[in-house]
Formats: sequence, structure tokens, C-alpha cells
Amino acid sequence: MRAIRRFTVRTVLPAPLADLDDLAHNLRWSWHPGTRAVFADLDAAVWEQVDGDPVAFLGALGPQRLEGLAADPEMVARVRAAASDLRAYREQPRWYQRQTAAALPASVAYFSPEFGVAAALPQYSGGLGVLAGDHLKAASDLGVPVVGVGLLYRAGYFRQGLDRAGRQTETYPVLDPDGLPLTLLREEDGSPALVGLALPGGRTLHAQVWVAQVGRVPLLLLDSDVPANDAAARAVTDRLYGGAGDHRLEQELLLGVGGVRALRTHARLTGSPAPDVFHTNEGHAGFLGVERIREHVAAGSSFAGALELVRSTTVFTTHTPVPAGIDRFERRTVEQYVRALDDAGDLPVADVLALGAEDQEGGDPLVFNMAFMGLRLAGRANGVSRLHGRVSREMFAGLWPGFDPQEVPIGSITNGVHAPTWVAPEMTALASRRMSPHDLATGSGWEDGGAISDTELWELRRRLRSRLVDDVRRRVRASWHQRGASSADLRWVDDALSPDVLTIGFARRVPTYKRLTLMLADPARFAALLLDEDRPVQVVVAGKAHPADEPGKRLVSELVAFADQHHVRHRIVFLPDYDMRMAATLYPGCDVWLNNPLRPLEACGTSGMKVALNGGLNLSVLDGWWDEWHDDDNGWVVPTADGVDDPDARDAAEAAALYDVIEQQVVPTFYDRDEDGTPRRWLAMVRHTLATLGPKVQATRMVADYVAHLYVPAAAAGAALAADDKAGAVALADWKARVRAAWPQVSVDHVDSGGVDDAPRVGDRLHVRAWVALGDLTPDDVEVQVLHGPVGPDDEIAAFGVAALRLDDTYEADRYGYAGDVELTATGPFGYTVRVVPRHEALTSVAETGLVTTAT
Repeated sequence: MRAIRRFTVRTVLPAPLADLDDLAHNLRWSWHPGTRAVFADLDAAVWEQVDGDPVAFLGALGPQRLEGLAADPEMVARVRAAASDLRAYREQPRWYQRQTAAALPASVAYFSPEFGVAAALPQYSGGLGVLAGDHLKAASDLGVPVVGVGLLYRAGYFRQGLDRAGRQTETYPVLDPDGLPLTLLREEDGSPALVGLALPGGRTLHAQVWVAQVGRVPLLLLDSDVPANDAAARAVTDRLYGGAGDHRLEQELLLGVGGVRALRTHARLTGSPAPDVFHTNEGHAGFLGVERIREHVAAGSSFAGALELVRSTTVFTTHTPVPAGIDRFERRTVEQYVRALDDAGDLPVADVLALGAEDQEGGDPLVFNMAFMGLRLAGRANGVSRLHGRVSREMFAGLWPGFDPQEVPIGSITNGVHAPTWVAPEMTALASRRMSPHDLATGSGWEDGGAISDTELWELRRRLRSRLVDDVRRRVRASWHQRGASSADLRWVDDALSPDVLTIGFARRVPTYKRLTLMLADPARFAALLLDEDRPVQVVVAGKAHPADEPGKRLVSELVAFADQHHVRHRIVFLPDYDMRMAATLYPGCDVWLNNPLRPLEACGTSGMKVALNGGLNLSVLDGWWDEWHDDDNGWVVPTADGVDDPDARDAAEAAALYDVIEQQVVPTFYDRDEDGTPRRWLAMVRHTLATLGPKVQATRMVADYVAHLYVPAAAAGAALAADDKAGAVALADWKARVRAAWPQVSVDHVDSGGVDDAPRVGDRLHVRAWVALGDLTPDDVEVQVLHGPVGPDDEIAAFGVAALRLDDTYEADRYGYAGDVELTATGPFGYTVRVVPRHEALTSVAETGLVTTAT
């Protein structure tokens, strides 16, 4: 019998235990062992039964049990002490409050389509969401005033299973917000606070706002499943990445436009400061810029002035290294939605559509590109590793024609992970007992065996591996039962894996470029590795393929088919339904973390960072963060066949290289033991990993980098443009319009040089003179530069230096002379050229306007 209505009955807590509600609804418990210990000690059996979910836990205790606990003075005191600790954490000054920058943002709005904060709030699909969750948690720990903005998906992503044949299956259990660690944002009269946006056809999309409190950081999640909506509108937030076309576009409009309106509502109802910096995590939330422009235009700004105000305070982070990862919509469809949104006529539709236009060479004029809009609306942009920054500059270079990729205004801040979330409690407890805070923060405490001996470290690693083996056996048994096996068929599971065998982990989303099955390229050789009598290897694999990704789902089936074989199934397993709960045991328990994507298609990858923080070693191709921070002592590099065009040949070559590294380096290092049975070389690599990578891979380092390099400059730029009734924005917009109109008249008429003889030597100074025509512009509007450096056989200056030439004299009425010197610092072929670029104190990069004139 199907219910016609459902709701969740909330627990009524006895007064002495009332603080438990606050503790359960602040997600700090997900990374704070002391709070989790309080809940676990209330009733260990129930706590385990609900998988450590405090909201579910309180609902499962029952009135009698709660009354009994309320009569226990010691337990009441512990609950009150935990609540007091949480209040101090939320209210006392932290790192951010000690900063002295003049333009510290009062609030930063962080938009993302998914957030992986805790398994109890399943609103994530993979790395992007988990990164967003770690960003919020690290911001909270540092005291950075961030507000998260996302969507509440009633069915989350999906739950993965396997059918009898080993094929991926998907289910979508409906989530009840009342059973999640959420609080509904309400108006002063108690009614749900609603935001709305107009849709084509006279429809309106309404959404209520749920608040997840992530330590000090509120996370606003918009939910369209409200009575005010029609059936189609109620389904907009049905599931993460579950739709296409209009459905996906409406999700992104709700996230961007609705998210800004939710922020305004939240600030009005809570008295919190309005954000002065907006950070969009990928292009999905790009419409937030359009909504902010509309606000400024409605308040009297021109579109051009509003655009400058919005750009100055917007940060855009790209996470994709391939164009196929970018959301693109039909231009005419976007036009319909923009016209519907603009009921007051504040937005010039053509100008909005131009933000997402693919007007570069090879672009599609019928398409609206969300990443292009994100970049055009952001004064500051970054990739998520040093290599990814370079890849992004090359991928988006067409937006800045005339500039080399190295000058494309996309920097990089390498991702990090939230250590309190991902480090095993045993590792944290041991290190905290033996090391000072300074030695922990710098990693120096791991550099020798004085604080923790090799024997202790090796025993800890074995305990973590043993716990993983127990968890794997439980999950494998449950998966096989779901596939139809009987208990009698599963006696082999008791011997699956071993706590004493070298354990390699591989777990991530399953797009084809991550190459889930590269390890199976030579099945016989791989099986020999697994089954070696003296030095065996065991492998734990997990990962979800998107429900619409048939090639990815075939890879899952191929891996499962191999792991199902009787002769290897005790040495390799596939665990379905990879999520944060599984990861909490998997990362600490693996000795080696395998990563073998097609280089350079891994933007960053953070799972290997989490393993490193637990004393595991990485085995990876040089991609993402590993390209930046690997050395010979923190893991191993899988050689790649870059430049091989045949994908099968490339896979075969790289698989062979992978087997070689495992056989010749990884396995011997793990199994070579001294007379005490301790692998000294292995543990030296573990110590080096903890000492050198530990401080680098932290999300607190990442967020501090965002504050210093992006948030503070954005806040300063925004304040400057907004001062004196937005006079700076008006002036900048007018200046850009004037420069663009006059730029066709700008030319480099003549260049000559001197100062060196026919045989120049290192240390000589080349004197360069240039005469340029500026038309209606003045020397104050431009900078004349000489670009110089080594040249190749085609006279291209691959990596060049830039020096500004000084204004020398006026040659004619509209022609100006410039001059300067260039020191020759390297031997070999050398070349130079001269160019003119716009110059204004408010520009964030030389390429911002896209205008450049180069000597020919």
C-alpha cells in the first residue's frame, strides 16, 4: 500500500539533553572525534546501526532510553561540554580574524552543484563535490566567512549495485530533508522562505532553502519540491546530474540566479553580511553573474558598468581539462529563459548571450557555453593544479586571440583535502600524543623515528589494513547476497584479502579516461602478480559510472567479470556504491594508491592526497597534483607514452610500464624486511610522504591560498570600483568602450634595434626602439612592450620575457617613440617583437580586454 503523504516525526529531547540537537545538526561532528565519541557512548550499538548518523541516531533511541540518559549526570555533563566546545569553535577568533589585509572580504559566497560534506548528507557524485565539502570545512576551521550555495537533490546521485551478471544497477532512494542534518530557512512569521524565478511560458520556479551548518559555515541548499510549483518544476531538483536539456538548464538557473536570491534572503533573515566575493566552482553556477548584473542594472547602473562590478568580485575555478566536460546549451533555448527572467527589462538579452558565445575559431555559433560565460564574468580564474592551469590556458586560449597561452589569465591553486575528515583516528591520535603542534603542522615530526618508531608505525599500518580487510569482506558478502548468492556459496569470502598482503587501492568515478581496466590489459601477467606465492598483491577497486555513460558501465562489468573468477577473487574485489563511508576505511587501509588516467586529463585528483595523509604511497602517471609534488621517495611514477596516437597502443605500453613498476619496485620495497620483519625502506618512504606531502595537501593551505591570491584581491577591486556611487566601475566601462572603439587605429609602424655587434654575447644589452600610432588614444591608455626570448626554427618565441618600453619622444602628431634595453641572458638563437596593449590600473591581466597589436 503506497502512502499518499509522508513526513518524519522528530524526536523530542529531554531538557538536560537538548544540546544534542545542535550537535547533531552541525556537521562539525563529521570531522570532530570528540563529538562523535559523545554520540557513540550514548548507545554504541545504535550508533553503529545507523552508520554514525547523529540525526538518525537520535530518532532511533526512543523516549525511554533518552529519559534514562537524561538522568545520568556524567553523560549530561559530557553533552553540555561538547556543546560548549562547539560554541567556542564557532564564536572565537581563528586564523582569518588575525589577518591584516586591508580588503578582507566580509563574506565569500561559494557556489557548487554538489557538496560532499558527510555521508549522512548524500549530495555529491565524486571529487568535485567532496572538494567543495572540504573547502567549506577548511574555511570553517580557518574562520573564513564563507557561505556555501547548492541544490538539495531529493534522490541525491544514485545508489550503485551489481546484478547477477556483474553489470551496474542504479537506484534512487528518496531522501527526506527532515531526516537529514538540515534546518529550513523560515520567514519571521514561521513560513518557509521561498525564492522564485520566472520561466518561459509564464511559469515560475519556486524553491525553499535548507541550511546545513558546516561548523561556522552555513550551506544553503535550494529545494524545488514545494507545493507552489507544478509537477515539472517540483522535479527540477530531483537528482544530481540526472537530466539533460531544459532540465539541466533549469537546475543551473536555479543554482545561479536562485542561489543569489537565496543569499539575499538568508542575509535579510539572519543579519549576516552580504557576500562581497562570489566564487563559482565550475561553470554550473555561472548564471549567478547574470543575476548580479540584473541587480545592479535595476539599481541604476548601465549593463557595462554592472559587468565591471560583477567581474571584479567574481572568482571562477575550472575543474575540467577537456571541452567535453563543459555544459553547453542551445543558444536559442538560453535566450528564451533569459527573456523570461528579465520581466522588468533590465537585461539586454544580446549582451547576456554574448557572455556564453562560442565566437572563437572553431566554435559553434548556435551554442551557449557555460565555461565561457564563467570566464567572461570572472575577474580571476584558476585551475586546480599547476599542470591543469597550463592545460586550461591552452584549452581556453581562443577567448584571448593574439595572446600566447602562457598569458591567458587563468592561474592555478592546487587542491587540498581536509585532514580531520580523511585521516584515520588512530593515526591522528598517535601523532597528536607524540608530536608537538609545530612538528605536526610542518611534518618534521615524521622525519625520524624519535617520536614514533618504525615498529609502531608498521603495526599501525597493519591495523588499518586489517580493518579494511574486515570491511571489504562485509561489503563483498552483502554485494553477492544482493546478486543472488546464498550464504553457502560465500564461504570463500572469509579468506578474501589478507591483512599481511601488499594492498593497492583504486577508487574514483569511472569515465573512460580514468582507465579503470588498464590493470587488466595483460590478464595473465596481472593474475601472476596477484597470485605470487611469496610476494602476492591484492587490489581493492570501487567506482561509479554515470548512469548514461555506457562505455563507463562496460568498464565496470569488465572489471567485475575479472574479479569474479574463482582463482583470483580472494586477491581482487570490486566494491559497489563507492561513497564517503567506504572511503573512510579504504584510504587508510591501502598501502598504495593507483592512478592511471590518460595524461593530462586528470585536473587534480585528491584521493591520492588522502591516502598519503594516512601513510600510503602513490603509484601514478604524472598528472594532476602528482605531476607537481612527486619525488623519488614518496611513491612511484608510471611512465606514459605521450604522443602515441593509437589509443590501444598507448594503453598497452602504459599497462606494461605499470606492471614493470609494481614487479620491480613496489613489491620488492614492501616485502624486503630486516631481521625484525620490518620493511625499513618502505617505512622511510612513508615517513618522507607524511613529512613532505602532509603540509602541502591540506585543504587549509588551499583555502588560505584562495584568500591571499583571489578573495582579497577581488574584494579590493570590488571596493575600488564601487566607491563614490560606483564611479570606478563607470569610469572603467567607459574607458574600455573608448579603447575598443579606437583600437583599429593602433599600429606598430617601425621597430629597430642596436647596441650589439654582429656577434652578440651573453650580458650584452639590446637597445630597442619602436614608433607606434595610437589614433585617438594617448600614451596613458597603452603600454608598449618588447617580448623576447629563445626562438625555434620557425622563429616562434616559445617562452618569452616581457619588458615595458619607455615613452621617448613624439615622432609625429599621433605617432610616439618608445625605447628600452633587453639584456641577453642565454646563448642560442634569440628573437624579439614589439606589441601594444591597453593599460589601466583596474585591469587584472594584460589580456583582460582581449586587445593587442603586434609588430608585423
